[in-house]
Amino acid sequence: MIHFITGNKDKFEEIKAILPEIERMKIDLPEIQEIDAHEIIRQKLESAQKHAKGEFMVEDTSLYLECLNGLPGPLIKWFLKTIGVGGLAGLAEKLENTKAEAKTVIGYMSGSGEIRFFEGIVKGQIISPRGEKRFEWDRIFRPDGHDKTFAEMGMEEKNKISMRRIAVNRLKKFLKA
Repeated sequence: MIHFITGNKDKFEEIKAILPEIERMKIDLPEIQEIDAHEIIRQKLESAQKHAKGEFMVEDTSLYLECLNGLPGPLIKWFLKTIGVGGLAGLAEKLENTKAEAKTVIGYMSGSGEIRFFEGIVKGQIISPRGEKRFEWDRIFRPDGHDKTFAEMGMEEKNKISMRRIAVNRLKKFLKA
């Protein structure tokens, strides 16, 4: 059994649909403020070992804007709290570069303490907010090759192409090897 450490019920349900053998573990782990998602995840996994034994996974889903040299990345939560999705979309528009990447990094720690990372990336564009608010920045991210933002897509449609699905599928392949 793999313990997925998250307080986010929606993330858990999305991943459990792909990887049914996970179990949700709600523990409040410290999260360092760092631009490198791998380092954030590593620290969380190492902290999780202090609370329980076994296999663990954590994930970080971030938004990287080309016009900001990759910011906000894992700092997305703070950008959203200060300038909001409209502010992010406005920045990309003003800087005349709307290219972006949505990235999920999953960290997996085996029972012996080995850490592995699995990434999923979806390239797209930053546009003015459209769609229902589920995950905050889904309203401004339109994946390349699609007419809708993630927020305008139904959950099933989004989950077929999401960065989280790509990362979980890579983890699943690793676990079956």
